[in-house]
Order: sequence, then C-alpha cells, then structure tokens
Amino acid sequence: MTAFDARGLIGELTVTLDVDVLVGAYADRDGPPGDPSSVLAALGENRIGRGAVASLRAALFDLRSGNDEVLALPGVVPVGALDLRDPIGSVREMERLAARGVKAVRLFPDEQGVEAGFPSVRHVARRAAALGLVVLTGGDVRRFWQPFSGLEAKVVFLDTHFYHLGDFLVVAADEPGFHTSTRLLNSPDALETVPADRLLYGSRTPHYEPLVPLLRLATSGLKPEEITAVAGGNARRLLG
Repeated sequence: MTAFDARGLIGELTVTLDVDVLVGAYADRDGPPGDPSSVLAALGENRIGRGAVASLRAALFDLRSGNDEVLALPGVVPVGALDLRDPIGSVREMERLAARGVKAVRLFPDEQGVEAGFPSVRHVARRAAALGLVVLTGGDVRRFWQPFSGLEAKVVFLDTHFYHLGDFLVVAADEPGFHTSTRLLNSPDALETVPADRLLYGSRTPHYEPLVPLLRLATSGLKPEEITAVAGGNARRLLG
C-alpha cells in the first residue's frame, strides 16, 4: 500500500488536539531537527489542528529556556518538560509553570536514564498531583504506573505498547485518572479494548510517523463520537 493510498483510508478524520508533540532534536540519534516551524507545518499536513507541545531542549539540556521557548509558541498547548535527574529543580519549574497557567508537564524517563523506582519520580508525581497538573509520561507502563498510584493523579502514558495493554487496563481500573496515548496501540483490537474516554491521540511528531496512529484510529471499530473524543475531545477535557 502506498502512502497515497493509506492517506485515502483516513477519510475525513481530523485531530483537534495531539497530546504527543515535540520540538527540538535528539543529540545522540539521527532524526529531524524539530524546529518549531517545521513541526507545526507537519501537524497541519496531517490534519492535526493543535499539538500539546514539549521541548527536548528542556528535557535534555536546559529546563527553563526550553520551556520558555514552548510558552512563546503561537497556537499550541504548552507542556512543561521536567528533568527527573533534578527533582528539586523540577518541582520549582512545575510551580513556575503552573503560575503561568500551564496545565501539563511531561516526563522523559528513558531519555534521562531514570527508573520508575527512583525517589525523584515519586517526589515529582506527588507535587504534580498536588498542583493539579496533568502528567504526560514516557516509560514502560508496567513500571511507571507505580509512582502515580494512590495520588488521584491525572496521567497519560505515552508509550503504552499493545503488548502491555492488559497491564494498563488492570491498573487503570483502580485509577480513574490514568489514560493512554494511541501511538503504539496498533494491533487489530487494541483501541477497541480500551474505554474510549481513556484514549488520547498521540503522534510524537516529528519523531514518529503520524500516519500510522491516524490510520489505525480512522479504520477502528470505534463509534463516530468515540473517535471524536479520542481525536482531541479527551485531551481538551484534561488539558483545558
């Protein structure tokens, strides 16, 4: 199937808010430069109206200046990146961002070499929950659910793989604030297995191919109103 044919299968689907968008580049791997103008253009080319955008520069190099770059971008939902290697500084940054009206923060445990059992993760999770912030987090959901348990936290697990979907469903049953991105749920029945109000469309533009999750959502067995919720309604409800 060609890319042209695949786009034809998407039909009229439009994503109103993509919960997984990055600006910036990874210094240790090949990939797009991730400059804001090209990232926003890529969203438009894939019929994605807005992105919840976080900064790789903030996550990997310079917390404050990277987050300030995102705050200055027009037409996006800014997401504050945190550095779990510096939990004290990350809590200060969360408080600064919350005072400026930011509704969500993002964790990068894999990129920062941080494990779910590290004290820094629980420390940041507690403060984020106390501030009422939504947490977008990478990492293996089978481990990274634990630091957020019992906090009444609102969390979106960005890396839930369809192999691990059963584990997500088990923990989410006891945690009403747990949600998952659609990005890696590409098995035949993965999207249909999750309650639609727990699913948020995520593409990881520009570091992943947005056509794949778009195609899976468009051809899913979800009802039209459920597709609308997944394609942005749920994200708007969480992020405001």
